[in-house]
Amino acid sequence: MKTCLMIAPMLMLASCALATDVDTIPKKTIAHKRELLFEDNFKGETHDKRWHDVVETFAFEKGALKGTQTRDRDVVGADGKVTSTPHAAVFGLELPTKDTVVQCKIRFAGASVIDVEFDDRQYTGSHYGHLCRAQVRLDKVVIVDERDGSQSNQLIELRKDSAANKDAINQLLASHSASFPVSLQAGKWYKLVVETIGQEMRVTIDGKPSGYLKSPGIGHETKSKLEFGVGGKDGYFTDLKVWNAEPVK
Repeated sequence: MKTCLMIAPMLMLASCALATDVDTIPKKTIAHKRELLFEDNFKGETHDKRWHDVVETFAFEKGALKGTQTRDRDVVGADGKVTSTPHAAVFGLELPTKDTVVQCKIRFAGASVIDVEFDDRQYTGSHYGHLCRAQVRLDKVVIVDERDGSQSNQLIELRKDSAANKDAINQLLASHSASFPVSLQAGKWYKLVVETIGQEMRVTIDGKPSGYLKSPGIGHETKSKLEFGVGGKDGYFTDLKVWNAEPVK
Protein backbone atom coordinates (compact mmCIF):
# COMPACT_ATOMS: atom_id res chain seq x y z
CA MET A 1 0.00 0.00 0.00
CA LYS A 2 1.27 3.46 -0.86
CA THR A 3 1.91 5.87 1.97
CA CYS A 4 2.10 9.64 2.09
CA LEU A 5 5.32 11.58 1.92
CA MET A 6 7.74 10.77 4.76
CA ILE A 7 5.23 10.94 7.62
CA ALA A 8 1.49 11.15 7.29
CA PRO A 9 0.61 14.65 6.03
CA MET A 10 -2.53 14.76 8.15
CA LEU A 11 -0.41 14.48 11.27
CA MET A 12 2.14 17.15 10.35
CA LEU A 13 0.52 19.86 8.25
CA ALA A 14 -1.08 21.90 10.98
CA SER A 15 2.27 22.62 12.55
CA CYS A 16 3.71 24.10 9.37
CA ALA A 17 0.67 25.98 8.11
CA LEU A 18 0.48 29.76 8.03
CA ALA A 19 -1.78 31.28 10.68
CA THR A 20 -4.30 33.59 9.00
CA ASP A 21 -6.73 36.20 10.27
CA VAL A 22 -10.34 35.00 10.36
CA ASP A 23 -11.38 38.27 8.69
CA THR A 24 -9.93 36.91 5.44
CA ILE A 25 -12.64 34.22 5.26
CA PRO A 26 -15.52 35.17 2.92
CA LYS A 27 -18.61 35.68 5.04
CA LYS A 28 -20.95 34.34 2.37
CA THR A 29 -20.89 31.08 0.44
CA ILE A 30 -18.71 30.97 -2.67
CA ALA A 31 -20.49 27.93 -4.18
CA HIS A 32 -23.94 27.48 -5.67
CA LYS A 33 -25.10 23.85 -5.36
CA ARG A 34 -26.17 22.13 -8.56
CA GLU A 35 -26.70 18.36 -8.97
CA LEU A 36 -26.52 16.08 -5.94
CA LEU A 37 -23.72 13.68 -6.89
CA PHE A 38 -23.63 11.44 -3.83
CA GLU A 39 -25.19 10.93 -0.43
CA ASP A 40 -24.80 8.40 2.35
CA ASN A 41 -26.19 8.29 5.89
CA PHE A 42 -24.21 5.07 6.53
CA LYS A 43 -27.27 3.16 7.69
CA GLY A 44 -28.28 -0.30 6.56
CA GLU A 45 -26.32 -3.46 5.87
CA THR A 46 -25.02 -2.63 2.38
CA HIS A 47 -22.93 0.31 1.26
CA ASP A 48 -21.99 1.97 -2.00
CA LYS A 49 -19.37 -0.02 -3.91
CA ARG A 50 -17.39 3.15 -4.58
CA TRP A 51 -16.23 3.18 -0.95
CA HIS A 52 -12.88 1.52 -0.29
CA ASP A 53 -10.05 1.41 2.25
CA VAL A 54 -6.99 3.51 1.48
CA VAL A 55 -5.26 3.27 4.87
CA GLU A 56 -6.85 1.10 7.55
CA THR A 57 -9.02 1.28 9.73
CA PHE A 58 -12.64 2.32 9.05
CA ALA A 59 -15.96 0.72 9.95
CA PHE A 60 -19.66 1.40 9.43
CA GLU A 61 -21.09 1.74 12.92
CA LYS A 62 -24.59 2.78 14.07
CA GLY A 63 -25.37 5.08 11.17
CA ALA A 64 -21.89 6.59 10.96
CA LEU A 65 -18.52 6.01 9.35
CA LYS A 66 -15.95 5.48 12.11
CA GLY A 67 -12.24 6.05 11.52
CA THR A 68 -9.54 4.83 13.88
CA GLN A 69 -5.84 5.30 13.30
CA THR A 70 -4.09 1.98 13.83
CA ARG A 71 -0.82 2.75 12.04
CA ASP A 72 0.61 4.78 14.90
CA ARG A 73 4.25 3.67 14.91
CA ASP A 74 7.03 2.54 12.58
CA VAL A 75 6.88 -1.13 11.63
CA VAL A 76 10.29 -2.71 11.11
CA GLY A 77 10.78 -5.80 8.93
CA ALA A 78 13.02 -8.78 9.55
CA ASP A 79 15.84 -7.02 7.68
CA GLY A 80 15.69 -4.08 10.08
CA LYS A 81 14.22 -1.71 7.51
CA VAL A 82 11.05 0.31 8.14
CA THR A 83 8.21 -1.22 6.12
CA SER A 84 5.40 1.03 7.34
CA THR A 85 5.32 4.49 8.92
CA PRO A 86 2.63 6.20 11.04
CA HIS A 87 -0.37 7.26 9.00
CA ALA A 88 -3.90 8.45 9.66
CA ALA A 89 -6.80 6.17 8.70
CA VAL A 90 -8.14 7.06 5.24
CA PHE A 91 -11.34 5.95 3.50
CA GLY A 92 -11.73 6.65 -0.23
CA LEU A 93 -14.69 7.40 -2.47
CA GLU A 94 -14.35 7.11 -6.24
CA LEU A 95 -16.26 10.24 -7.28
CA PRO A 96 -14.86 12.40 -10.12
CA THR A 97 -15.48 16.08 -9.41
CA LYS A 98 -14.20 19.55 -10.18
CA ASP A 99 -16.09 22.23 -8.22
CA THR A 100 -18.13 20.88 -5.31
CA VAL A 101 -19.87 21.34 -2.02
CA VAL A 102 -19.09 18.53 0.43
CA GLN A 103 -21.33 18.47 3.49
CA CYS A 104 -21.26 16.06 6.42
CA LYS A 105 -21.42 15.85 10.18
CA ILE A 106 -18.27 15.06 12.13
CA ARG A 107 -17.58 14.07 15.73
CA PHE A 108 -14.32 13.82 17.66
CA ALA A 109 -14.19 10.87 20.05
CA GLY A 110 -10.47 10.70 20.70
CA ALA A 111 -9.39 11.80 17.22
CA SER A 112 -6.81 14.55 16.90
CA VAL A 113 -7.77 15.46 13.34
CA ILE A 114 -10.59 14.79 10.86
CA ASP A 115 -10.28 15.78 7.22
CA VAL A 116 -11.76 15.91 3.72
CA GLU A 117 -9.27 15.50 0.87
CA PHE A 118 -9.29 15.63 -2.94
CA ASP A 119 -6.88 13.51 -5.02
CA ASP A 120 -6.10 12.61 -8.64
CA ARG A 121 -4.22 9.32 -8.81
CA GLN A 122 -3.34 9.96 -12.49
CA TYR A 123 -1.50 13.17 -11.63
CA THR A 124 2.24 12.67 -11.26
CA GLY A 125 3.27 16.16 -10.13
CA SER A 126 2.63 15.41 -6.46
CA HIS A 127 3.06 12.41 -4.18
CA TYR A 128 0.28 9.86 -4.80
CA GLY A 129 -1.78 12.48 -6.67
CA HIS A 130 -2.60 14.52 -3.55
CA LEU A 131 -4.30 17.80 -4.46
CA CYS A 132 -5.83 19.64 -1.49
CA ARG A 133 -7.51 19.07 1.84
CA ALA A 134 -9.50 20.70 4.63
CA GLN A 135 -8.22 19.54 8.00
CA VAL A 136 -10.26 20.03 11.19
CA ARG A 137 -8.86 19.85 14.72
CA LEU A 138 -10.49 20.84 17.98
CA ASP A 139 -8.55 24.10 18.00
CA LYS A 140 -7.99 24.94 14.33
CA VAL A 141 -8.97 24.47 10.71
CA VAL A 142 -6.11 24.06 8.24
CA ILE A 143 -6.57 24.24 4.46
CA VAL A 144 -3.72 22.92 2.33
CA ASP A 145 -2.83 23.03 -1.35
CA GLU A 146 -0.94 19.74 -1.46
CA ARG A 147 -0.43 19.65 -5.22
CA ASP A 148 1.78 22.73 -5.27
CA GLY A 149 2.82 22.69 -1.61
CA SER A 150 3.12 19.95 1.00
CA GLN A 151 3.05 16.96 -1.38
CA SER A 152 4.56 18.56 -4.48
CA ASN A 153 7.51 17.14 -6.39
CA GLN A 154 9.21 20.48 -5.78
CA LEU A 155 9.06 19.92 -2.03
CA ILE A 156 10.32 16.35 -2.41
CA GLU A 157 13.39 17.69 -4.21
CA LEU A 158 13.97 20.43 -1.63
CA ARG A 159 13.81 17.90 1.20
CA LYS A 160 16.71 15.94 -0.25
CA ASP A 161 18.82 18.61 1.44
CA SER A 162 16.53 19.91 4.18
CA ALA A 163 19.22 21.86 6.00
CA ALA A 164 20.30 23.86 2.98
CA ASN A 165 16.75 24.41 1.77
CA LYS A 166 15.08 25.12 5.11
CA ASP A 167 13.90 28.64 4.22
CA ALA A 168 12.61 27.57 0.80
CA ILE A 169 10.75 24.64 2.35
CA ASN A 170 9.09 26.82 4.97
CA GLN A 171 8.07 29.41 2.40
CA LEU A 172 6.64 26.79 0.04
CA LEU A 173 4.55 25.26 2.83
CA ALA A 174 3.35 28.59 4.20
CA SER A 175 2.40 30.02 0.81
CA HIS A 176 0.15 27.04 0.04
CA SER A 177 -1.66 26.65 3.36
CA ALA A 178 -3.69 28.61 5.89
CA SER A 179 -4.68 27.97 9.50
CA PHE A 180 -7.63 29.44 11.41
CA PRO A 181 -8.48 29.09 15.13
CA VAL A 182 -11.68 27.33 16.19
CA SER A 183 -12.98 26.00 19.49
CA LEU A 184 -14.68 22.61 19.17
CA GLN A 185 -15.64 20.02 21.77
CA ALA A 186 -14.98 16.31 21.71
CA GLY A 187 -18.15 14.21 21.67
CA LYS A 188 -20.27 16.83 19.90
CA TRP A 189 -21.56 16.57 16.34
CA TYR A 190 -20.67 19.45 14.00
CA LYS A 191 -21.91 20.20 10.50
CA LEU A 192 -18.88 20.57 8.24
CA VAL A 193 -19.16 22.13 4.76
CA VAL A 194 -16.21 22.27 2.35
CA GLU A 195 -16.69 24.38 -0.79
CA THR A 196 -14.23 24.23 -3.69
CA ILE A 197 -14.69 26.70 -6.54
CA GLY A 198 -11.81 27.22 -8.95
CA GLN A 199 -8.69 27.89 -6.87
CA GLU A 200 -10.69 28.67 -3.73
CA MET A 201 -11.63 26.47 -0.78
CA ARG A 202 -13.93 27.69 1.99
CA VAL A 203 -14.87 25.81 5.17
CA THR A 204 -17.80 26.39 7.51
CA ILE A 205 -18.57 24.61 10.78
CA ASP A 206 -22.16 24.78 11.98
CA GLY A 207 -22.67 27.60 9.49
CA LYS A 208 -19.79 29.71 10.83
CA PRO A 209 -17.02 30.69 8.34
CA SER A 210 -14.01 28.76 9.63
CA GLY A 211 -11.35 28.59 6.90
CA TYR A 212 -10.39 29.85 3.46
CA LEU A 213 -7.52 29.49 1.00
CA LYS A 214 -6.98 30.49 -2.61
CA SER A 215 -4.16 28.49 -4.19
CA PRO A 216 -3.57 26.94 -7.66
CA GLY A 217 -3.65 23.28 -6.62
CA ILE A 218 -7.23 23.63 -5.37
CA GLY A 219 -8.24 24.45 -8.94
CA HIS A 220 -6.95 21.13 -10.33
CA GLU A 221 -9.33 20.18 -13.14
CA THR A 222 -9.70 16.45 -12.46
CA LYS A 223 -10.38 15.59 -8.84
CA SER A 224 -10.97 11.86 -9.24
CA LYS A 225 -11.23 10.87 -5.59
CA LEU A 226 -12.69 12.12 -2.34
CA GLU A 227 -10.96 10.83 0.78
CA PHE A 228 -11.92 11.08 4.43
CA GLY A 229 -9.26 10.84 7.11
CA VAL A 230 -8.98 10.40 10.86
CA GLY A 231 -5.81 10.79 12.89
CA GLY A 232 -5.99 9.36 16.42
CA LYS A 233 -8.82 7.37 18.00
CA ASP A 234 -11.71 7.83 17.07
CA GLY A 235 -13.49 10.12 14.56
CA TYR A 236 -16.95 9.87 12.99
CA PHE A 237 -18.69 11.02 9.80
CA THR A 238 -22.39 10.88 8.97
CA ASP A 239 -25.03 12.49 6.73
CA LEU A 240 -22.61 12.93 3.84
CA LYS A 241 -23.73 14.79 0.72
CA VAL A 242 -21.71 15.94 -2.28
CA TRP A 243 -23.00 18.41 -4.87
CA ASN A 244 -21.62 19.62 -8.15
CA ALA A 245 -21.23 23.39 -7.81
CA GLU A 246 -20.65 26.63 -9.67
CA PRO A 247 -19.48 30.08 -8.49
CA VAL A 248 -22.04 32.29 -6.78
CA LYS A 249 -22.90 35.17 -9.11
